[in-house]
This record gives sequence, structure tokens and C-alpha cells, in this order.
Amino acid sequence: MQEFILPANNAEMTWVCLLIPLLPLIGFLINGLGNRKLPKGLAGLVGCATVIGSFLLSLYLFFGFEGYGNRPYTTDIFNWIHVGALRIPFSFQIDQLSLIMLLLVTGVGSVIHIYSAGYMSHDENFGKFFSFLNLFVFSMLLLVMGSNYVMMFVGWEGVGLCSYLLIGFWNKVTPYNNAAKKAFIINRIGDLGFLLGIFLIFQTYGSVVYGEVFNQASQLSEVNDGVVIAITLLLFVGAMGKSAQLPLYTWLPDAMAGPTPVSALIHAATMVTAGIYMVIRSNVLYTLAPDTLEIVAIVGLATALFAATIGLFQNDIKKVLAYSTVSQLGYMFLALGVMAYSSSLFHVLTHAFFKALLFLGAGSVIHAMSGEQDLRKMGGLKKALPITFITFLIGTLAISGIPPFAGFFSKDELLAHVFVHSKVMWGFGVLTSFMTAFYMFRLLYLAFYGNFRGTEEQRHHLHESPAVMTIPLIILAILSTIGGFMGLPAVFSENHMLGNFLSPVYELARRAVPSAFEAHHLSHETEYMLMAVSVGVAVVAIIMAYFIYGKKRTVPAEEGAALSPLHKLVYNKYYVDELYNGLFVKPVMGLSTGLYRFVEKGIIDPIVNGFGKATLGGGRSLRFVQSGATGSYLLLMVLGIALILLLNFIN
Repeated sequence: MQEFILPANNAEMTWVCLLIPLLPLIGFLINGLGNRKLPKGLAGLVGCATVIGSFLLSLYLFFGFEGYGNRPYTTDIFNWIHVGALRIPFSFQIDQLSLIMLLLVTGVGSVIHIYSAGYMSHDENFGKFFSFLNLFVFSMLLLVMGSNYVMMFVGWEGVGLCSYLLIGFWNKVTPYNNAAKKAFIINRIGDLGFLLGIFLIFQTYGSVVYGEVFNQASQLSEVNDGVVIAITLLLFVGAMGKSAQLPLYTWLPDAMAGPTPVSALIHAATMVTAGIYMVIRSNVLYTLAPDTLEIVAIVGLATALFAATIGLFQNDIKKVLAYSTVSQLGYMFLALGVMAYSSSLFHVLTHAFFKALLFLGAGSVIHAMSGEQDLRKMGGLKKALPITFITFLIGTLAISGIPPFAGFFSKDELLAHVFVHSKVMWGFGVLTSFMTAFYMFRLLYLAFYGNFRGTEEQRHHLHESPAVMTIPLIILAILSTIGGFMGLPAVFSENHMLGNFLSPVYELARRAVPSAFEAHHLSHETEYMLMAVSVGVAVVAIIMAYFIYGKKRTVPAEEGAALSPLHKLVYNKYYVDELYNGLFVKPVMGLSTGLYRFVEKGIIDPIVNGFGKATLGGGRSLRFVQSGATGSYLLLMVLGIALILLLNFIN
């Protein structure tokens, strides 16, 4: 049985755990209350310092974990909810999984905060922006540190709220507001599933605290038990919304409406990783439900493939990266579906490095292009933006799976697990990898090579970003280069650092279903073959992109130009938004309009207004009774007495 311990005399650790989320919350309050009153320099300092402080404290926890025997522990802050049999403490759980997530959220979050100080320096709501960023980090920290599903849900809703605030940050533009509302509403659909899953967990196990739930599940539940399948499916619905999986993915590309650092934060370090984290945290339940895992794998693979095809023809630099994120998240769920939990988290980490780098690099390009995001109007930026170009190239190589960059190791490991599970799934996974390399190098060639296709005004404005923006790019480029070495494949090393570190997280699942964790070692020859195929298809894709967009300098067709039917279908994202609009948005809007006109205006309003008018009319009528004439009062009194006598006589 997995043990959760509360170390004696651990007041220091309790304070450290408490300060990690508390610092960004303090930053949120200071910048939120002092918006437009604080100098921008001070607001930026508060915003960055609080998250960097959380990162340093997370490092302290990480390196101090060995001192507790590498055993998970909880730190109780207070008794939060206690109603009947329901007892929910406000406490933090520190284990290998939460430590990795803490370093990811605060580490990459810090870099993005620093970058934001330069990127948003001209915005009048600079303080408000940093307050929202801080609140975003606080919510995510609560999500990953909480010791129970209710705390996870509070953080879950917090990141949803922050995404709404940040996507619609420039709220004077109607399409941006619509994008924010879209993200908020679609996520509520997933959240309903998550909430029902929590209810069912409490009904089944009498608790929502991880330790108690997982202990009971590992001892009482059978493999593919109907209740466990229902729980895991409901939780997965929540993950589909938060991590943008089919069919709840459409909010993520539209989330590009927010400032670019927000895109980096959502896509790399916070919101979209929440669904992956939740499934890994619930690994005991999912291991007991292999049927659910098969669904997770199929949905993940379908999402990866579907989004990759859309990325092939997008012309907005941020939209290409957005569909790339959806596709890479599909990869992560595919890994979860084949029970490669650590491989999925490995890809979360490497993806955070190179995707944050790519988004911030795109922000640097947009900054130089005076807000232009259309790849057809760029070109030849390599000389004007040398640091941005080199770091962007590293990020592109990493996501394409070229060794020795980080994405190669995580993607190769992920696909190797898929190969063991299903050769067909592996084949589609490799096809997705091919398309990823193609559309990413298409983006690179269109933006940085060839002739400049912008205006003369934009040409004169071209310049490299300031150091406050390029230094974060360099840090992320280094991480994208060396980050993969935390998980070397078996042919290179027997010591998979990340996998070994995370292994205790699956101990209960391993004891509940030992057969699910039986080793399926691939021969070295097979591993080399898989690597060769993976790298080979990426290289072929890069060469194809080079000939089309590098050598021939092909520029995508302008808006409204004639396209082949298939090209048009993919370019318009398979008309999924239009389909949702026709199936859901318009009927709901029509129903709302009908209810407004016929029920509210035709029935409710007349009734409510009738009472008001009757009261008003009665008051006006009675007003004449109060004439101030004594004679009138006497007359009315006599008439009243006569009426009473008459009624008595009749009775």
C-alpha cells in the first residue's frame, strides 16, 4: 500500500508548500489593485519576481525530496470542508509527479513572464496583464499541488477563468471577445464531465482525497469494472475539454486572439497540460480500466492526425503553432492510452520547452512585423532577426523529432510504446510526425527565407527584439536542445532518469494490475529501426518543404483564390466551426431569441408589468381619497359604516 506521510517537525516544508502558490497570488493582488497606478517597471518586477520566487522554492522542494526518502507526503493547511461523511482537507501533496509539474509551471512560467515585460511594455493595461498572468500560475499550482480532486477542480476552474480573461484581454475587439467566450463555453462542457466524475468517485469510494481513493480502488475494484470505466470516461471528458481533444478542440486555435505570451503560457506550461496531468494522477483508476485507455488512445491518435493535416495549409503563424499544439497533445493522449504514462509526461516537458520557444519566437516576429501574422506577407527575416531565427530553428528541429534535440527523444520513446501496442497506430503516429516536420519547416521557410513580402514601412521597422525578449528565447532554446537527455532510450543508456524518478507514482497501479506493467522490451535492432524510420520521415518532410517553399519559393495562394476541393476543405479546417455553428450555436441562438420574444416579452413581461401597473393604478386611485377635506372623510366614514351594516343585515 502506498504510504503518505506527514514528516514530523515539518513546519518549514509546510511554509514552503504554502508560499509556492501564495507568491503569485500576492503578485495578482498587488498588480490587480495597482493597475495603472504602479509604474510599469514595478508592476513587471512584482509579476516576474513572484513567479521566479515560486520556481526557486520548487527547486528547494525538489532537491529536498530525497531527504524524505523520496516518499510522497502531504502538508495539511486547514480542514476545508467537513459535512457528514464528506471530509476534504485543504492540503498539498508532494510527490514525484507534483514536483515535476511544479518545476514546469514555475520554470517555463518565469521565462514567459520575463519575456512579457518586453512584449507588453507599450500596453496601457500592463499591470492588469501581469495580474492575470500571476493568477493563471497560481491556479495551475493549486491544480497540481492539491491532495484531492476538489482542489484540483478549483485550480481547474481557475485556469479556465484566467484563459477567458487573457484570451479576451484586448476586449475592445469583438472577435477576441468571441474567442474568449468560445474557450470558456467549450471548457464548461468538459468540466461537467469532470464534475460528474468527482461525484461518482465520492459515491463509490466515500472520499475524494487521492490517497484514500487510490488505496481503495487498488484493493476493491476489478479490471474493467463498470463503475471505474464510468469514472475514467467522465474524467476523460474533462481532459478532452481542457487539453483540446476531438471534438472539444476548436477553442484552442481561436485562443490565439490573446497576446502571444498568453498563447505560450496556455500551450506550454499551464492549461492544456492539465488534462494530461489529471489522467496521470489518476493512473490507478485508468490502469483498472483498459477499455477506457483504448478510447483515450484512439481519440488521441485521431486528434494528432486531424490537427496535423489542418496545420499543413494554415497561413497565420500562430494558427500553425496552435494546430501543432493540438496535434502534440494528441500524441500525449496516445501515449497515455497505451499506458506509457511517463513517456506522455516526458513529451509534456519537452513540448513545453520547444512550444514556448516557438510561440515566443513567433511573438518576436510579430513584434518586428508591426503586428503582422500572415506568413504570406513575411519572408527574408533571417538577417534582420538573427537570434530569433536561430532559436526558432532549434525549436523547429526539436518539434520535428531531429536528434539530438529534445523532441526526438520524447517522440521516439512515445512511438516505441505505441509500436508495441499496435503497429497500425504506430503507422499513423509516424505519418503525423511526417506532417509535423513538413508544416513546421514550411512555416520556417515562409517566414525567414526568400524575399521580404511585407510593406516598405514594415521593412524599415524590422529589428531584432530587445534582450528582455531574446534572453528567454535563448534559455528555452538551450532547454529544447538538452532537455531530451533526461530520458535516453535503452539503446543508449539503462538509466532513464525521468522514468526512474516517476516510477513510485505508479506503485499502487502496479500492485493492482501487475500484468499491465510487465516489461515489453524491444530488441536494440528494433529500436534502431524505429528511430531510423522516425528520423527518416522527418528528413524527407524537411526536404520536401525545402524544395517547395525554400528553393522554389512558393507562396500560398491569397485569400479568395481558387483552390482544389481537398485543399479548400483542409484550408477551411474541414468546416468544423461552421458545422458546430449550424448544429449547436444557431439552434441555441434561435431558441433563445424565440424564448425572449414569445415567453419573456409575450408572457413574463406582461405579467410582471401588469402587477406593477395595477399597483401603480391602485395607488393613483387611492391618492384622490387623501384630499385633506374633513367633510369628504366624514362622508366616506358614514358610507363605510352604512356598507358594513348592510352586509351584516344581508348575512
